[in-house]
Amino acid sequence: QVQLVESGGGLVQAGGSLRLSCAASGRTFSGYAMGWFRQTPGKEREFVAAISWSSGRTYYVDSVKGRFTISRDNAKNTVYLQMNSLKPEDAAVYYCAARWGSYSRTPMYDYWGQGTQVTVSS
Repeated sequence: QVQLVESGGGLVQAGGSLRLSCAASGRTFSGYAMGWFRQTPGKEREFVAAISWSSGRTYYVDSVKGRFTISRDNAKNTVYLQMNSLKPEDAAVYYCAARWGSYSRTPMYDYWGQGTQVTVSS
C-alpha cells in the first residue's frame, strides 16, 4: 500500500508560480512511475505530467510543456511539479498518482493522493 499526500497548492496570480509536492509513504517508492493529473468540476481528470522510475524520463501534456517541470527525489520518496507562467486555465484540483511500471496518460494508476487546489486569478 502506498499513501500519497500532496501539498503546495494555493492562490496565485496569472503569470506566477507554484511548486506542488507529493510525499509517498507506506512502502518502497521503487518501481513506480509517478504522475500528476488535474480536474475541474464537470470534467474528466486530465493528465498533466509523469516521470518514470528508472530513467527519470518525463512526459507532459502539450498545454504545459515549457511551463511545468516534473521531478522526483527517490531518496525522499517525493515527486514535485514546478508550475511557472500559470494561466487561469491551469486552475484545478491537482492529484498525484503512482503506477507500478510504466507511466500512463490515462488515469489507470494504482494509488492516488487526496488532491490539492490550485487557483489562478486573472
